[in-house]
Amino acid sequence: MIEHFFQCPYCWMEISMLLDSSVYQQVYVEDCENCCNPIEVQCTFSDAELIDFEARSLEQ
Repeated sequence: MIEHFFQCPYCWMEISMLLDSSVYQQVYVEDCENCCNPIEVQCTFSDAELIDFEARSLEQ
């Protein structure tokens, strides 16, 4: 697991999430620890190194 810091797409606060580097490509939803809004997280790893990360709001 690695800790990754990024900006919430809703409240713009810097937050962190633990990412599982043993799974090559992931897409999941996790709530912001500050504002509790759902964030769609997409990340890609290569040799346990984070090579791509995107955090999107789920606003409609």
